[in-house]
Amino acid sequence: MKIRFTYWKEVDGHYLGYLNDYPDHWTQGDSLDDLKEQIKDLHETFSVEQIPGIRKIEELEVA
Repeated sequence: MKIRFTYWKEVDGHYLGYLNDYPDHWTQGDSLDDLKEQIKDLHETFSVEQIPGIRKIEELEVA
């Protein structure tokens, strides 16, 4: 499974990013690898838990 995320490096050297499906919920890491681990944790949490206020994106097939 692949997940898409957006990230950038701040002037202080930290990395910020978010899952593209959940752009309101950012996380950070000391390195890009650390950020990727944080992103994976967010994905797991948002996938298995029903957290109030978390907006989800789905597809609906219509005829």
